[in-house]
Amino acid sequence: MSAKLIIYQVLPRLFGNTNASCVPNSSIYVNGCGKLSDFNDEMLLSIKDLGCTHIWFTGIIEHATKTDYTKYGIFKDNNQLVKGEAGSPYAIKDYYDIDPDLADNIPLRMQEFKDLIARVHSSGMNVIIDFVPNHVARQYHSDSRPSIMMDFGFLDNPEYPFHPMNNYYYLPNQSFISPIQSSEYSNTYSENPARASGNDCFKPNPSINDWFETVKLNYGVDYMNNKVSYFNPVPDTWNKMGEIIEFWLHLGVDGFRCDMAEMVPVQFWKWAISKAKKIFRNIIFIGEVYNKENYSEYLDIAGFDYLYDKVGLYDTLKLVTTGKAAADGITLRWQELGPFQFRMLNFIENHDEVRAASDFYAGDPFKAIPALTVSLMLNSAPFMIYFAQELGERGMDSEGFSGIDGKTSIYDYWALKSVISWRSGEKNNIRPIYSRLLNIATTERAVSEGKSYDLQYANKKSDLYDPYKHYSFIRSYGKDMILFIVNFSDTEAHLGINIPLHAFDFMGSENKIATSGVDMIDGSVMDEKIQPDTKYKIFVKRNWVRILKFSLQ
Repeated sequence: MSAKLIIYQVLPRLFGNTNASCVPNSSIYVNGCGKLSDFNDEMLLSIKDLGCTHIWFTGIIEHATKTDYTKYGIFKDNNQLVKGEAGSPYAIKDYYDIDPDLADNIPLRMQEFKDLIARVHSSGMNVIIDFVPNHVARQYHSDSRPSIMMDFGFLDNPEYPFHPMNNYYYLPNQSFISPIQSSEYSNTYSENPARASGNDCFKPNPSINDWFETVKLNYGVDYMNNKVSYFNPVPDTWNKMGEIIEFWLHLGVDGFRCDMAEMVPVQFWKWAISKAKKIFRNIIFIGEVYNKENYSEYLDIAGFDYLYDKVGLYDTLKLVTTGKAAADGITLRWQELGPFQFRMLNFIENHDEVRAASDFYAGDPFKAIPALTVSLMLNSAPFMIYFAQELGERGMDSEGFSGIDGKTSIYDYWALKSVISWRSGEKNNIRPIYSRLLNIATTERAVSEGKSYDLQYANKKSDLYDPYKHYSFIRSYGKDMILFIVNFSDTEAHLGINIPLHAFDFMGSENKIATSGVDMIDGSVMDEKIQPDTKYKIFVKRNWVRILKFSLQ
């Protein structure tokens, strides 16, 4: 497997759905739903051939939904506590079960997931799932947990607003009020005392914008008393979550994307990750962390393998692509990270962000290729692609709960026409470009393992280079040197790239010359040679990139 991880995030509920006539705000019976079985050997091979090494299956664990599965012994959720028709994959209802929406044979849903893991592993890829530790569905009810385990809150004393051995936070003498109030729902939900909502909302009446459908879990931190911590003895929630991690690892899962990791104390992560890795040494933990000030804690103390680089590279590339910031800012972002840059997860799309091709970002999938190239190639850090991104999905549907927001809904039963068209055999012009770029990243050791040299500083003062719109860098390994020239402009460019002597020294070139150039996108061979401090003239189309491989002499 490649040293560089390429993670394919996919929502099975949508990926396999072939209903091209979905109706907004409709049930599973009207709109349909994708299944785990849609990821057959042929489909997995296509994802692997795209250049992916891991698949992150989003929405695998059973979560709250408006679909009634009571005939299968599954507790029915109150509609006042569900976002959309399908419900949020992050309102976990049973940590020990597979979401019934995704099963062909609902009583055999766990076996179907085991079979999926086996197929993924046979394809040469690994499986990642979500671990959602900060909150659970408001009506959490595990009917599949091991008999020796107790449900969350079963032994809680709700008279205490906070107790280190309680699983929840309570608001004594106050009743919960859902922001969804409608005569349509006759089974009014009752909760007294109210519990804190998942986004640290300690009010009995959260708003529609709060995580009202979830309840905050208690890891021994007293939020109502200056966040005083009680970690000895180990809080009950820690033990419950540790057991859940091990449960999924024993099923064959290879890693976790940990939702809102920084809302859970570092001390828990250190305890849980080290405990899991003593048994499963090769698993990976990816933390959804947004505060740069916390990176060191969550990497060096908690033990995460990788963290999201959302507030750094992602945000910067989005601004550069939309003309709101200079390409020079890319240099500042990796410099700020220092040694952490190799332990960040890069991306230009995921389920929380707008689609790159949407009207809220680039407006055109091809215009996002420069950002994709930088995010993917700048360093050896892992890269994540969101399903249908490689098909130019625009995310401009009005599926239901979220409306037209440039995102693909995680709350509704829906189907993506871009996926349906591709699966039916229609030609897609952007997928081959993604495939080429992703495979360069995984097969070229200069990208997956090599050194990186930023050329921006050496090209600031030039009539043939605009540092606001152009960005260039080198990746090298052994005698291989790959030159990346990125044009974020809507205008084609005739550039002159200066590669300083220091770059050749940094790459270990003895004769300070690079020859035998090959265009890695179209395969054409070039007779040019590159020498220190001599302008290398090159043409780059608008919103495009050039990737040129040379041999160091």
